[in-house]
Amino acid sequence: MAIRVFVLLLLFLSSAKLNFALYEDQVGIMDWHQQYIGKVKHAVFHTQKAGRKRVVVSTEENVIASLDLRRGDIFWRLVLGPNDAVDEIEVALGKYVITLSSEGSILRAWNLPDGQMVWESFLQGSSLSKSLLSIQTNVKVGKDNVILVFSKGFLRAVSSIDGEVLWEKDFSDKSLEVKNVIQPQSDIIYVMGFASSSQFNIYQINPKNGELQKHSTAAFPGGISGELTSISGDTLVALDATRSKLVSITIQNGEINIQKTHISDLLVDSSGLAIILPSKLDGMVALKINAFTVFVSLNSEGKMAIVDSFNQPTVVSDALSIAEGGQAFAVVQHEGSKIHIMVKSGHDWNVNLVKDNTEMDPQRGLIQKVFINNYIRTDRSHGFRALIVMEDHSLLLVQQGEIVWSREDGLASIVDVTTSELPVEKDGVSVKKVEHSLFEWLKGHMLKLKGTLMLASSEDVIAIQAMRLKSSEKIKMTRDHNGFRKLLIVLTKAGKLLALHTGDGHVVWSLLLTSLHKSATCQNPTGLNIYQWQVPHHHAMDENPSILVVGRCGITVNSSGFLSFVDAYTGRKINSVGFFHSISQVLPLPYTDSTEQRLHLIIDTNGFSHLYPRNREAIGIFQNEFSNMYWYSVEANNGIIKGHVIKGKCNLEVEDEYCFNSEHLWSVLFPLESEKIITTTTRKLNEVVHTQAKAIGDHDVMYKYISKNLIFVATVSPKASGDIGSSTPEESGLVVYLIDTVTGRILHRMTHPGSQGPVHAVFSENWVVYHYFNLRAHRYEMSVIEIYDQSRADNKDVLKLVLGKHNLSAPISSYSRPEIITKSQTYFFTHTVKAIAVTSTAKGITSKQLLVGTIGDQVLALDKRFLDPRRTVNPTQSEKEEGILPLTDSLPIIPEVSYVSHALKVEGLKGIVTVPAKLESTTLVFTYGVDLFYTRLAPSKTYDSLTEDFSYALLLITIVALIAAIFVTWILSERKELQEKWR
Repeated sequence: MAIRVFVLLLLFLSSAKLNFALYEDQVGIMDWHQQYIGKVKHAVFHTQKAGRKRVVVSTEENVIASLDLRRGDIFWRLVLGPNDAVDEIEVALGKYVITLSSEGSILRAWNLPDGQMVWESFLQGSSLSKSLLSIQTNVKVGKDNVILVFSKGFLRAVSSIDGEVLWEKDFSDKSLEVKNVIQPQSDIIYVMGFASSSQFNIYQINPKNGELQKHSTAAFPGGISGELTSISGDTLVALDATRSKLVSITIQNGEINIQKTHISDLLVDSSGLAIILPSKLDGMVALKINAFTVFVSLNSEGKMAIVDSFNQPTVVSDALSIAEGGQAFAVVQHEGSKIHIMVKSGHDWNVNLVKDNTEMDPQRGLIQKVFINNYIRTDRSHGFRALIVMEDHSLLLVQQGEIVWSREDGLASIVDVTTSELPVEKDGVSVKKVEHSLFEWLKGHMLKLKGTLMLASSEDVIAIQAMRLKSSEKIKMTRDHNGFRKLLIVLTKAGKLLALHTGDGHVVWSLLLTSLHKSATCQNPTGLNIYQWQVPHHHAMDENPSILVVGRCGITVNSSGFLSFVDAYTGRKINSVGFFHSISQVLPLPYTDSTEQRLHLIIDTNGFSHLYPRNREAIGIFQNEFSNMYWYSVEANNGIIKGHVIKGKCNLEVEDEYCFNSEHLWSVLFPLESEKIITTTTRKLNEVVHTQAKAIGDHDVMYKYISKNLIFVATVSPKASGDIGSSTPEESGLVVYLIDTVTGRILHRMTHPGSQGPVHAVFSENWVVYHYFNLRAHRYEMSVIEIYDQSRADNKDVLKLVLGKHNLSAPISSYSRPEIITKSQTYFFTHTVKAIAVTSTAKGITSKQLLVGTIGDQVLALDKRFLDPRRTVNPTQSEKEEGILPLTDSLPIIPEVSYVSHALKVEGLKGIVTVPAKLESTTLVFTYGVDLFYTRLAPSKTYDSLTEDFSYALLLITIVALIAAIFVTWILSERKELQEKWR
């Protein structure tokens, strides 16, 4: 009887655990997902009384989004293709969002409430021209409102109901560079531009049918510089070709009147070149001359006069129509840590409708754009809200001098990622804190027990989730013993560094690098990469780690470079070295000095190598390892891969002891008429390989060929270098190589006839996996190559191993010809790939998983065992014991299990970064694009730890129940034995 009770108790406890399904209390424990939109280019407000108040924006990341004006949340969002940039955006009829994209090729209408596409119109044309979009509420063809579009050399009237082109007028054969299209009256459209840069042309078009009504010309030698800005229904303003004169063009009854005014006549200090700011103002134009922003008005007689000027950085909004035909526009000035917002009347400059001051974080930089919207206050006066785009690409809504909400949308354009450990916990723990923690621990586990026994109420479930979030300590700013808490340090396209906590993705610190600011000496600063510069291990309690930021002043590789050094804990800029030699490559070396600063070798375009840090100890370490410095360079356009070695000091006019000359060792030339380099990849420098030996099923051993000097190269035939389908299978071919970068020796070559790129590849340990398209099979394929070292194949005799007669400890040299064998296999794969990575762990023991970023912007985890080249259709018993799976032609994908990102999308997915945790079973995965996604993976399950939701209370109850059952069983057994003896 006691045994039955004991068994039933065990079954109850185990089944209670198995049937527990409170999944909602696990949300956000191991992963997080953040949505962004990017730097805003255009914004249109929609604040009608009925419905939600929103602003519709388009961004540089090709995103169209509807944002809540109250909180800044995303109502809906659409991410267009990488080549589908939005040119213009408008709201039509109060219910459609109209977008013009792809250089004026595609016109779309989206439903304003939910973002569903209503219609799409493709606008054909062969000539490149300016793209213009205008919603005409006062022009109708029949009962249909008209959308005017100028693109591809055509002026078109498009139906707002179904996107049908009602009429079109061809300007592509007139040698006309169209500058602007305006509609001063409901029955007139003016198309204006220059022919041969010396003749100004105006075409008067009938908006009902597109017929040409009148054509007028006027001589204008030299043409204009920049855009032709409309400041009223019949007046336009531009700068002449020298940018020293303001030109006003007035149209009266189709006749052209041109007047020129020297800027020096208006402004005494006008030594710099003028730029017209892209703001649409009524009767006024804003100029930027050097550091000054000047407002120039134009009266009815064509006379110009300066209204006002500012010497602080100033941004001007477009004019906004308000009640009774009035207009208003915003002038925003940046002064120190404050911004001054003035909303001025369009009819009287001296009238300030709003004048506010707002504190601004200096790490956001200067203001780039401002959009305003008005609302009616309770006293029936006009109030205004300003949507501000900052230099770091962040977006803010300011109202009544306060920041209502802000969005860190610079994170939608991440350039590079590195990681940093958090500080070591130093503070002690008080007795009171221990007692409180013990009470909270007991309370939490009692709640978990109620959940396990399915006795938890909805309040208990909420409490369980809150306690788990708190007790997990995942957002604590110190290291944890499992290595889960880290800093993800990212560099954005705006030149801003941000440190994200892996616990929940919040921004710990941010720094807008001054070296990446646009200035007179550097017009196009570009951030390239970030590297770990100093990682203290022996002095972790006393010194902070630091990172190195590499950039260049220009978009070409010959541009001068700069370096910035930043504290990884605080975001404080330590030092900066700017505007020196060019930067072609950055090579982190496996050496550190006494302060644990990692040595880096920077290669310039002249082939010189520059050592950093620039101190005597670093140069001493470097000279000791002089003979082991090899690197390679890839010239994809020329089809050449070169190997280099350090030769000696640089022979320069100005002596530099940290500069070294290089020598060209070898070259691999690919014939340009048959092969074009499209992809190269190598192993991670910090990858850990647990063992070189691989035990196989028949008790044999294979030795991996492990070398950090291998490079994987993929080439395609020139005709197959375009998009998929741009060439026939007979014209296409993919060739892959494994090349030793020390000697230039080609270790392996394999061809894939009838295949083409793009090729995405990942190299790990002794294997490489790559993805491409097979034109013959009309499917994507994924191939794997594994390399094994045959020179160590004889090390299988136990006696030799015991006596030391083996070559396992013999050094491996790239100069000795390796005895290698390769194994390869190809599988069909159903997805287009955007990025591919591999999991990494602290000791390299845990089995590997491939992480694939799919065309659907999700992350797919694929066990490396599926890509084992030794798979066969009928594996032997020993192969089955080894874990080799039966061969199939396709790689299996199980949606419920395979997707790391679950049902979430990482829109605009660009890269996947994996970081090992201290816990060997676990790897940290960070995926970035327009969105960010972070999670923890355990490819071989968490074999070395208990899960965070493990119920210690249930374990304690089980142990107590077992002890009680054993004691009761022992008593009953003794009693039964005594009874049997008395019989």
